[in-house]
Amino acid sequence: MTLKFLYFDLGRVLVDFSIERMFRQMGDVAGLPPEAVRDVIVCGGLLREIESGRLSDRQFYETFCDASHTRPDVDALAWAASDIFELKRSMLPVVSQLREAGWPLGILSNTCSAHWEFCRARYRILTEGFDVHALSYRIGAVKPEPGIFQAAAELAGVRPDEIFFVDDIAVHIEGALAAGFDAVQYTTTAELAAELRRRGVRFNY
Repeated sequence: MTLKFLYFDLGRVLVDFSIERMFRQMGDVAGLPPEAVRDVIVCGGLLREIESGRLSDRQFYETFCDASHTRPDVDALAWAASDIFELKRSMLPVVSQLREAGWPLGILSNTCSAHWEFCRARYRILTEGFDVHALSYRIGAVKPEPGIFQAAAELAGVRPDEIFFVDDIAVHIEGALAAGFDAVQYTTTAELAAELRRRGVRFNY
């Protein structure tokens, strides 16, 4: 089937990030060791809840405070949790040349409102370079759940078998393939470009 739409994951494909930095910075704001922050957010299931949209930003804050027995400044905590991203500059020419060649592009990501708004405000390419933003917290499902891929196809306006998707996590690729997407795991930008060319995607890179 001829590809009609290209989806990219956000974290570690378009932007790099450090979750350890997030734990450390949030711990500094809340007066907790990073390990305690990890226990609350990851072991306590908060990360999945906020990325799936089941918790609002305010509900996340209140739940974090209750679980950690702290009450840090809400804005400082949000910034500490979000100032963890760096643009993956090797991807800039890929995105630019795909746009120049007329390919419709989208972002398909497990993320939360705070992280998306931080990245969107800092890196204009995420809004100017991509036509569709299929974000887990908006959709109400997270990769590799089937629902997020179904919603992403609907947002793109094409059939699943007309979509190419790249993600850095193998289980997410498995979910995409099961949903009918053509999908590959991200390793390097050069290899991603080669995978696109193998599929007949023509662009100047």
